[in-house]
Amino acid sequence: MTDKPNDLLLLAGKILTILMQIFMAIGAAALLAGLIAVVFMQSAINAEITTEFEGAVGVLPLMPTLGAMALAMGCVVLIFLFFGKLRAIISTVGEGDPFVPENADRLNIMAWMLLAVQVMAIPLAGLALLLAKWAEPMEDANFNVDSGFDLTGIIMVVVLFILARVFKHGAAMRDDLEGTV
Repeated sequence: MTDKPNDLLLLAGKILTILMQIFMAIGAAALLAGLIAVVFMQSAINAEITTEFEGAVGVLPLMPTLGAMALAMGCVVLIFLFFGKLRAIISTVGEGDPFVPENADRLNIMAWMLLAVQVMAIPLAGLALLLAKWAEPMEDANFNVDSGFDLTGIIMVVVLFILARVFKHGAAMRDDLEGTV
């Protein structure tokens, strides 16, 4: 049985996970629209770049642009799914039974998702740096690429893998205890 502060905390967790999924869905839709626009409007985009910058920069590098957008969309989709798994875990806590095998599986999947995001960030940063180099001659171009090592993300992956084991062990212990009673 949860008391009132925990109920508010769980409610806040559910609301935040829903909000994050909404933001990720909007981000994925924007990236998809951008991908489609770049593919089908490439000529118009390049004409505009040529007119605007009078040949100071070359044509838009299509493959790096599409690659960066596709990797970013992959990350956004994984984060959307991550928050869905987290919301399911929060629901089991609210029901009073968090140590179920499904939560161990969810935590394990969440760890793999975050690991995939960390790995995808490496080529994404490389593509972003390439695009920043391309955009350098543009006046008022302000490209910031954060390509540093994300220790917090790696620690989060390790913590999630450990928590998955803790939940798996807790569920097994509870099943053993119920079997002896």
